[in-house]
Amino acid sequence: MCLKDKIFAAGVVGCGGAGFPTHVKLAKKVEYLIINGAECEPLLRTDRYIMTNFADEIVSAAEAVRNEVGANLCVIALKQSYKEEISALQKSITAGGFSKTINLHFLETFYPAGDEHIIVREVTGRVIPPSGIPLDVGCVVLNAATMLCVHGAMKDEPFTDKFLTVTGEVNTPAVQKVPIGTLFSDCIEKAGGAKTDDYIIISGGPMMGKVITREQSHSEVVTKTTSGIIVLKKGGVIEKTNAMSIRQMLNRARSSCIQCNYCTQMCPRYLLGHPIEPHMIMRKTGLNGSLDGLLADRDIQNAVLCCECGVCEVYACPMGLQPRRINSVIKAALAEAGIKRGGDDGQKAESKMRDLRKIPTKRAAARAGVVDYYDFDIKELIVFEPTKAELLLSQHIGAPSVPVVRDGDKVAKGQTVAKCPDGKLGANLHASISGTVKIKEHSIVIESRG
Repeated sequence: MCLKDKIFAAGVVGCGGAGFPTHVKLAKKVEYLIINGAECEPLLRTDRYIMTNFADEIVSAAEAVRNEVGANLCVIALKQSYKEEISALQKSITAGGFSKTINLHFLETFYPAGDEHIIVREVTGRVIPPSGIPLDVGCVVLNAATMLCVHGAMKDEPFTDKFLTVTGEVNTPAVQKVPIGTLFSDCIEKAGGAKTDDYIIISGGPMMGKVITREQSHSEVVTKTTSGIIVLKKGGVIEKTNAMSIRQMLNRARSSCIQCNYCTQMCPRYLLGHPIEPHMIMRKTGLNGSLDGLLADRDIQNAVLCCECGVCEVYACPMGLQPRRINSVIKAALAEAGIKRGGDDGQKAESKMRDLRKIPTKRAAARAGVVDYYDFDIKELIVFEPTKAELLLSQHIGAPSVPVVRDGDKVAKGQTVAKCPDGKLGANLHASISGTVKIKEHSIVIESRG
């Protein structure tokens, strides 16, 4: 079985983003394989822990994938401030005899350094077309945590456990290794519990993550793409921003947007020359008061180019408006209406101000109201296994996995419980704990008791 087939069999998907099935990324030959170790979001420490403690596995997998995709060079891109990680990786590269095929590329500490378009530009100098992907410029980008899963696949080990950061208002901030399907509330408990009774939770990072309530933590489960669980006191910037309805956002855009265009001037994708202009989107949606009749407008359609990094609303806007969230609403509306961005890509020259407008990551954390947790030195690993795991059938880009087990079946950890539909984009799913199966509409529950 070739490496690509092993990765498919193991159910490996991207750990650092939307969960694109990894085997599909390896289907074409490229010039560059880029391993993304930038750990884009403030507060998260998962990739840093993995690069420090599993450097041999990452480097070994990187060389195997480089050969699979025929790349001339593999570049592991990480921030120049990551001293321990750099030392561990360089030692593994030298010991493995890979110095001619695997290099390290040192990034400045700016946000969002780990964005796929940004990291390709930093490493290769090439700009991915506005509606394009790294393959368009001869690159494949894989996250550092994904490479650890690839290493497991090389040994025929399925993707069953997830590394993630649990931090913020918890007593023991740590990196955790937990079975996929573990409850968020269990992860928080294993981090020593929350320091306060009145809190919200961010699934992911503070800039792009999803806000959930304390109550929802008892039903929200870890997926293959969960990168972090951040516990925050209620009443902060992130909670207030996310509490607004679409109607409130549009009303505020109409009454408060001063068309300063800072949101556009600071947008990382605009600075690459992509034709997205958040201030124009704010102007048109605000004046219209809704999206009715706007989806055919070219400026509005350019919202699909938004990477939702949050720079526009967390950092740039002096009026506290929500360009990122409005872009997200537009993207969903365009998708529902079946409307694709028309015309050519509209690529412009890269902004000469790009290097001067890179946002220091710590400053982004301060604007997001989470700077108190920024300098946590997280090096502890907590490993545990719950008695119950709920595996979502859709936790990746593509078609949901199809169960191949039935109610009452006994399964062992690592056993295939759902498969990618034939001929579809998707991923296999494996039991993350041993136990008895219960099939639900959108998930498979495994309980080890009884």
